[in-house]
Amino acid sequence: MKKLIIATRGSKLALWQSEHIKHRLESAYEGLEVELKTMKTKGDIILDTPLAKIGGKGLFTKELEDAMLQGEAHIAVHSLKDVPTEFPEGLKLGVITKREDVRDAMLSEKYSDLSSLPEGAVVGTTSLRRRMQILAYRPDLKIKNLRGNVNTRIRKLKDGEYDAIILATAGINRLGLEGEVKYFYQIPTSLMIPAMGQAALGIECIDDPKVLDIISILNDENANIETTVERDFITVLQGGCQVPIGVNAILNEDSLSVRAIVGMPDGTELIKEKIVASKSDYKVLGKELADIMIENGAVKLLKRAEEIALNEIL
Repeated sequence: MKKLIIATRGSKLALWQSEHIKHRLESAYEGLEVELKTMKTKGDIILDTPLAKIGGKGLFTKELEDAMLQGEAHIAVHSLKDVPTEFPEGLKLGVITKREDVRDAMLSEKYSDLSSLPEGAVVGTTSLRRRMQILAYRPDLKIKNLRGNVNTRIRKLKDGEYDAIILATAGINRLGLEGEVKYFYQIPTSLMIPAMGQAALGIECIDDPKVLDIISILNDENANIETTVERDFITVLQGGCQVPIGVNAILNEDSLSVRAIVGMPDGTELIKEKIVASKSDYKVLGKELADIMIENGAVKLLKRAEEIALNEIL
């Protein structure tokens, strides 16, 4: 195979991710040409409505998947947290890359961290997971929806629409935007549990042995183990971006610890659990944690949370 085509969104972060994979593949295989095919997804076009209201995170992947299924591209590079847990026939999740920093970050021109925000400060995020955990820590804050690409969100912060905004640390690091604002505070995972798959790239591809073999060099074992646990947990709970849910697995040598949280969007009711097991148990750990949380009422709580989110927040 002499040419590989990557279907990609046109945002700066999506292009960075695709260019990064292009560079790694061309460096690994002499004579391989990697081409980017740029397109817009529904999630890029509809910017005035929260994702959960119009169908969830799959809005960023459907057009790219259609291009692969129609033979116009071989792979697509996604932020793994945006990748659904089920795939159309003919496509699969071929590779998960090494993770960046998994933490969420608070960006502000005036305030150094969450605790320093004044009472009633306006914080920008459309993530129900982030909303839930911020309000559980600081119920006095005002959460205001925030859409757009990373640069657009930072511009809105600088224009004074928000006192602070919450973004993924990984995206800021990848684009080199740490210096764009006065304060860039990485929120500890003890305070804000990340989203499933956060900070890893997932490479979706056509189910072709030649393509799978080429991209296999990008695979990271640790990231695969951690995100398998997280994605299994989400699958059992059937939790997407319409509900407030966070899960984070951390592999430390042969020990695997997993922390998860579900709750109401206003942070008033939470279910949190943590389990530690052997690395060898990673294929069952996500389901085990989900089952524990289901026994503690997680499904009923998420059902209530979803109704409130869709009717009152989003």
